[in-house]
Amino acid sequence: MSQDTLFTKIINREIPAEIVYEDEFSLAFKDINPQAPYHVLIIPKKPIATINDIELDDREVVGHLYYVAKQLASENGFSDDGYRVVMNCNEHAGQTVFHIHLHMLAGKVLGWPPYTDKEKT
Repeated sequence: MSQDTLFTKIINREIPAEIVYEDEFSLAFKDINPQAPYHVLIIPKKPIATINDIELDDREVVGHLYYVAKQLASENGFSDDGYRVVMNCNEHAGQTVFHIHLHMLAGKVLGWPPYTDKEKT
């Protein structure tokens, strides 16, 4: 995987982002095209292109992303009402940046299923 993704540039502070959380393993920032009142991307600092590229040794960092989501939900008051956490894999699933990332959405009732009737076919 190329180390030069949009997210790598955000990690390296080469391009700006509205960062809401950072630790040694991960970074979370507001999505520039939010799909909910609260929409952040939670990324590992280690570049992993897709879910298909996750290795056994990556399990702790991937699990850590979910821990960060839980922490952000608690800090922002979404734990009780609920929130959605999604990771897309490859183009047909909507992945546009090939550096794994969780989308965390909250702040409104999120419909289910998360697609329109037109997309079911």
